[in-house]
Amino acid sequence: MLAATVGAGCAAAILVPLDRPGIGWVLAGLAITAAVYGVDRAARRAKPAESGGAGPEQEAIAQPADGPAAARGADTDAGDRTTKPAAGDASPDREEALVAGEDGSDDPHGSRWPRRMPWARIWWAAVALALLGVGGFRAAPWLFVLCVVGAAAAGSLAVVRRSVYGLWFDVPAVPFAGLTSVPWLSRAVTRARGRVGTGSQRIWWSLAVAVALLVLVVPLLTGADAVFARLVHGLLPRIDVPAVVRWGLVFVAAGLGTAGALYLLAGPPPVAASEGSESGMDPLGWMGVRRFSPIEWGIPLGALTIVFAAFVGAQIAVLFGGDDYVQRTAGLTYAQYARSGFWQLSIVSMLTLAVIGTVLRHALRQTPTQRRWLRGAVTVVTASTLVIVASAVHRMWTYQQAYGFTVMRLLVEVFEGWIALVYLLLLASLVRLRRGWVPRAAVGAALATLLALAVVNPERFVAERNVQRWQSGKSLDTDYLSTLSPDVLPVADRLPAAERAAIANVIRARLSQDSWQGWNYARATARH
Repeated sequence: MLAATVGAGCAAAILVPLDRPGIGWVLAGLAITAAVYGVDRAARRAKPAESGGAGPEQEAIAQPADGPAAARGADTDAGDRTTKPAAGDASPDREEALVAGEDGSDDPHGSRWPRRMPWARIWWAAVALALLGVGGFRAAPWLFVLCVVGAAAAGSLAVVRRSVYGLWFDVPAVPFAGLTSVPWLSRAVTRARGRVGTGSQRIWWSLAVAVALLVLVVPLLTGADAVFARLVHGLLPRIDVPAVVRWGLVFVAAGLGTAGALYLLAGPPPVAASEGSESGMDPLGWMGVRRFSPIEWGIPLGALTIVFAAFVGAQIAVLFGGDDYVQRTAGLTYAQYARSGFWQLSIVSMLTLAVIGTVLRHALRQTPTQRRWLRGAVTVVTASTLVIVASAVHRMWTYQQAYGFTVMRLLVEVFEGWIALVYLLLLASLVRLRRGWVPRAAVGAALATLLALAVVNPERFVAERNVQRWQSGKSLDTDYLSTLSPDVLPVADRLPAAERAAIANVIRARLSQDSWQGWNYARATARH
């Protein structure tokens, strides 16, 4: 475990180009994934008999528990239930508990590898690596920052199964576990030192004293003799203090991330119970939540349905009436009309999403009639809201055609598209009235949307749309396009000389040389 933590930290410190997107990010991600996978697999394959009877490994395995005791249990990917320390525990046996990790089978030969492939974990790990791989192809810094954040979230979800604490715990679980795993690492270091022996410890102390003496003596000798100073300076590498600080930060972050993942695998948080209980109690047991009767949740949903129906009717009139209808009724041009309503519609779509989520969480659905009413009401409101989302996206697209495309405007459109996907997921959850899978599916949809955005190449897309506007007789904002990344250069190089110089020359002037860790396809092709 210690070797994996240190190895992953060293690999990340060497590979990660902290100041730019580059291929080193995905290589570091592969190294961390391999470290976690290797330790976890070795622990699962360890035989309990090798511990000499009822050792710490066997003590970490308990019988399944129900009710409050299940708060220390975890379902396995293969469907087995084994109880282990919860994620917040500081049990000294957590390191040994890795050998009793999830998905263990009752193989009489001692194999601890899962009998079924953990496809959910493989999916999240693949998404995390794919997001880090964006750094090898796209040069836009803002896009890669989003990809790194998304990769961290996907990595946590690859380690933590759906817990009783909800998505707000699961997504940042690995970073927080990395901080809480420090005492666990300290105990592992203490045990490792105890296994090394006194003689080896004395050698390490001797090496430390020798290094300290050299640090004191060598500067004095170099100051006393110029020839010796030149010899020493030729042998010793130059130390870039900012680079050393960056390496140290990356080493600590990657090492703690690896330790946090192993920490959670050794003692996973309690898994969320299966849906179907109508007790109306909060899953954490902190407070009772009374279920809403159909009339209680029907009044607010009915009010929203009436208002949304009136709005949809107005949108149909605008769609067929066009610019003349808008000017007669609102006194605005169609572009001004589109600009004036986007943000309001976006807020309405998000507020409605919160209302639907609350209703689905707390509505009574014990009888077939209650379930039918719930499905029907939520379907009507969701369908109406999808029209509102489509109207918001259409308005922003119309506004961009009139005033120009920017990355921020494109991002808000993509965000609205993701909101529409979440509504579709809610509609799918109405089939069985089980919404427990929706939060993770929504995160998966967000990460898939981010990957799709990276494939589309958003900055090049924005540049192409602005060039099309310019070719149709509108102005071209070369100052804005020159602030974008080398991703736009294939478009800029097709422009006439004056416009090309105003965009491409400025972008190329900002380029600096890449190390092999920072190699990026967009920047590499921009230099040729």
